[in-house]
Amino acid sequence: MADQKKPLPDRLSLNPRSEHFDEEVLSQGVGIRFNGVEKTNVVEYSVSEGWICVPAGRSLDRFGQPMQVKLKGVVEPYYERDERPAPDAGDEKGPGADAEA
Repeated sequence: MADQKKPLPDRLSLNPRSEHFDEEVLSQGVGIRFNGVEKTNVVEYSVSEGWICVPAGRSLDRFGQPMQVKLKGVVEPYYERDERPAPDAGDEKGPGADAEA
């Protein structure tokens, strides 16, 4: 049962103050593909409404929270893989290991 993941919600937010915040889903690693391009800076998304919110540079609102821009398009959330291929210990070389002395 620990291997099964919750289905991804229609709407999810990274902000703990939001009603769409779900720590259990976020702890499993969620990725977002927006219009076919993987986005790593998504703060909130809605699949049914077709939008994502991303930070608008380094600007802050009057409460000190990052300003956000809502982009509309095709939103595809997915779970990121837990097991990533680890580099083989024998293949790792330090900088300059290929150079001959």
